[in-house]
Amino acid sequence: MQKLPAGLVAGFIGTVVLSAMMLVKAMMGLMPQLDVVTMLSAMMGAPIAFGWLAHFMIGTLAWGGAFALFYDQIPGGSAPIKGIVFGVAAWLAMMLFVLPMAGAGLFGLALGMMAPVMTLVLHIIFGLVLGATFQILATPRLQHS
Repeated sequence: MQKLPAGLVAGFIGTVVLSAMMLVKAMMGLMPQLDVVTMLSAMMGAPIAFGWLAHFMIGTLAWGGAFALFYDQIPGGSAPIKGIVFGVAAWLAMMLFVLPMAGAGLFGLALGMMAPVMTLVLHIIFGLVLGATFQILATPRLQHS
């Protein structure tokens, strides 16, 4: 599999895992005010389904695609480590741009101190899944004759 398709698939799988963790967080009642999908929906003035669609498009197309395109420039010795580094960079972008645009303040601090910590953990896991999946998909397979 070529790098870009591998990155897109890895971004989608990472987003599935991230979304599952977000749903578990919500079911446990942890930081209910930190609901990125609802924030995206509100920013677009659209129903929640569009928030989910935007969430998956960002994770799959933007982050998965960017990871594949910039893979060789991302620091780290292995794809999972590069994924974690990339996940932290994606978290930083969210903290500096998305959450302030959504009215949650810089680093989401209007939602409390746990907002940046919880989202960092989620993005590290996203990055790990992204990198590990990318490694599996992008590594050429040995062919037996």
